[in-house]
Amino acid sequence: MIEQRARVVFLVRVPDERTGDFLRAYQSIRHLVAEGTPGHLVDQVCRSATNPEQWLITSEWVNLAAFEAWERSAQHRDLVQPLRECFSEEELSLRFLVYAQTPALA
Repeated sequence: MIEQRARVVFLVRVPDERTGDFLRAYQSIRHLVAEGTPGHLVDQVCRSATNPEQWLITSEWVNLAAFEAWERSAQHRDLVQPLRECFSEEELSLRFLVYAQTPALA
């Protein structure tokens, strides 16, 4: 069986007064994750067009095992702590396996 890429979706609420802190925290870690995390392919941070306190963080991984290994690491906990401090209590984390995309996966 071919391992499937994984997409991790994290939906959070960031109060308006914490937006600057949130974006600075994301900026400070995004290149560290992208350049130094085995299995990480890409990530995005998106803001809702209709609710400025609603944010979506997505990341794509070579497989779900790569994400889960990073998630369990001390490095992950340390890096994301400044982000987490900006979240309200509302958050949702989902994991998906990528079955198809355009253009087709290699």
